[in-house]
Parts: sequence; structure tokens; C-alpha cells
Amino acid sequence: MSFMSKTAAFVGMKALRNLVSDSMAIDMGSAATIISVRGRGIVIDEPSLVAVDSNTGEVIAIGIEAQQMSGREARDVTVIAPLLDGVVADFERTKLMLAHFVRKARGGKSYFSRRAMMSVLSGITQVEERAFLSAAEHARIGRVVMIEEGLAAAFGAGVRVDDPRASAVVDIGGGTTNVAIIAKGEIVHARAERIGSEDINAAIVDHVRRHRGLIIGPQSAERLKLELGSATVPSELAEEATIKGVDVMTRSPGAIEITAGELYPVALQVIRKIVEGVNQTLTELPPEVGGDIYERGIIITGGGAQFDGLEEFFREQTKLPVRVADEPKYAIMRGLEQMFEEPLRLRHVIRRQSYPVQDLES
Repeated sequence: MSFMSKTAAFVGMKALRNLVSDSMAIDMGSAATIISVRGRGIVIDEPSLVAVDSNTGEVIAIGIEAQQMSGREARDVTVIAPLLDGVVADFERTKLMLAHFVRKARGGKSYFSRRAMMSVLSGITQVEERAFLSAAEHARIGRVVMIEEGLAAAFGAGVRVDDPRASAVVDIGGGTTNVAIIAKGEIVHARAERIGSEDINAAIVDHVRRHRGLIIGPQSAERLKLELGSATVPSELAEEATIKGVDVMTRSPGAIEITAGELYPVALQVIRKIVEGVNQTLTELPPEVGGDIYERGIIITGGGAQFDGLEEFFREQTKLPVRVADEPKYAIMRGLEQMFEEPLRLRHVIRRQSYPVQDLES
């Protein structure tokens, strides 16, 4: 082959490679979808929301654009969350949403991805797994490897894959709380509860409507949660914020002042249910595992881990050492990214009964 022919072939192969992106890690949750591309880090972190034309069913906005419409939709537009409690609730919209995010993650040049590692909730059914897999195939991902959220969160929080002693990880997401007990890089015991930080928002919306006569939206509830919410008694009970909405009786615009002291018991009801689920899981452990957890305590991950006072409340209720992982929202993503670099260990942590690993070293 001549030099010119070799050069043309090389250029052709380079152009072909540009059409195919490298490995991705996908954490697709009820509240947000996070995607990392190998070598580039996190490139997508957007709300798992879709805006739909109510007349035609057409998707008109996804992610941040859909969130900006939420609460202020045109009369023929509805904003929905196609994922509910960590699983697919609206299959078609989930497919479109994931395809949109994956295209953005690729950066516009490539059209396919060789493989993706996707976190899934512990205990999801094969039907639910198939829905995630089909969504990934629709997004033109060649091979999908599914890893349970608890494992990914543990690795991302610093638990070693080869650690023989047990560690407890509580991942609090928007719609779910996943409790996983990990030893030797495998799950010893796991429980997934369909309750998360978004349930605090729902409780705030319900309280304000029932007891203060004002209808508010989820974004206003989220703002209240972040500004005044706490899992422990607020240091400034009288601290207050103005919240605007619609009067229940007159349906006219209105506003109220609400204090941290009023909001505290509302959020506490949800936090208590989360901790009750954790405590129930801890009562189901073998003695040796229980001994490890008594000494090591609990690691909290997930976006809900950032709720004020949560670490202290967990410590009081479980009587165990508790720490919140660094950047807890991205613990699952860090764990998935680690598997890019450790393909042999990945073989031991995938949900292998449904998705065998092939070509991991490539």
C-alpha cells in the first residue's frame, strides 16, 4: 500500500472513531440525570423532566429547559417526570429523555457510544431493568452494564472493593432511599425504600395548603426546604421566609410568612420514615456484619444527604457513627467511573444474571 493510500486509510479510521464516543457512566434518577464521559468527567447534570404538548403528545423541552417551564407552563404544555421512585414510569418519554441527554454528552460529533455503566435501584424487577436497557439502546449505546446503586455509591464514598469488613451506605435520592451493606465488593444485604428528599417538598406543599391556605408549587417548596429546612431543631426558630402562591379560597395571588420552627416538624416526618427504614435494615444483619457496622457506622450519600442537620439526626437515631460523603450527590457517579479503570473487578459487581460482561478490557 502506498504512503498516500495508508494516509487516506488512517484519516478514514480517525473520522470513523469520531463517530463513536468512549464509555459513559449514567446515574438516571427521579430528580436528576447525571452523565460522565470517560476522560471528560461529568458533562450532564440536569433535572429528569420533560415538557409535553398536551394536544399532540410531542416532547418540546427536556431537562433544564423543561424545569424552567415548570409551574409556568403554557395552557397546552405539561411538565412531567418520566421516572418515578427510581424506575421508569413513562417508557416512551424516558427513552426520548435519555437519548437527548446522551446526545448532549457526546458533544455533537459522535453518534454512538461503545458502552455505558448505568446505576439501578436494588430490587428492581427484570421488566424495570429491560425498560432502562431499551432506553439505552434507543440512545445508541452499544453495550449496557447495570450496577446496583448501593455498590456504586459505596465505591464512590471510599469503600474499597477488596475490603473484607462490612460497610453501610445510605443513598438518599429524590424519590428513593437505598440502604446497602457491602463486604468484599459485594452486597450482603440491601433495601430500597420509595421515599426520598422530594417527599419533603410534597409534605411542605401539603402543609402550606392545609394549614396556611396557600397553594404553592414544587420549586417554591424546594426553596423553602433549602432555606429553612432542618432535620434537627433549628438554632433560629423564628427565622422566616416569604412564600408566594395562590389563595385556596379566592384563587387569587397571595403570600405568607413561614418560619423555620413551623417547617421543622413537617420535614421531620419524612426524615423519621427514612431513618426507620435504615434501622429496620440494620436489624436484619448477621452478627459479624452487625459488629462491623457498629464499629464503622454509616456513610450517607445522594443529593438528599445535603439536607441540613441530617448527619446529626442519623447519629442520634441509630446510635452509630455517621458521616456524609464528600460531594454526596456525585458518589454514585464516582463509583461508576472507578469501574472504567477496574474492568476485572467490574465482573463481580454487575447484575450478571441479566447482562453478561463482554469486551470490558477494550
